[in-house]
Amino acid sequence: MAKITKDTMITAVIERDINCAPIFFEHGMFCIGCPSSAMENIGEACAVHGIDADILVARLNEYFGEM
Repeated sequence: MAKITKDTMITAVIERDINCAPIFFEHGMFCIGCPSSAMENIGEACAVHGIDADILVARLNEYFGEM
C-alpha cells in the first residue's frame, strides 16, 4: 500500500490495521472512534489538536514498514 501522508484519511489508516491505533493515542489523538475522523485527513486532525503531523506520519510509516 502507498505511504501514509498528511492527506491520508484517518479511517483509511485504521482500516489498514487497527493495531496502529496506539500510535495515534501516543500522539494525543484519541479521535479513532470520533465521527469527524471519517471526514478528516491526518493533517487536518493534527492541526485541530495542535499535533505535529510530520512526526505522526513518520511514526505510522515506520510502523507499517515493519509489518
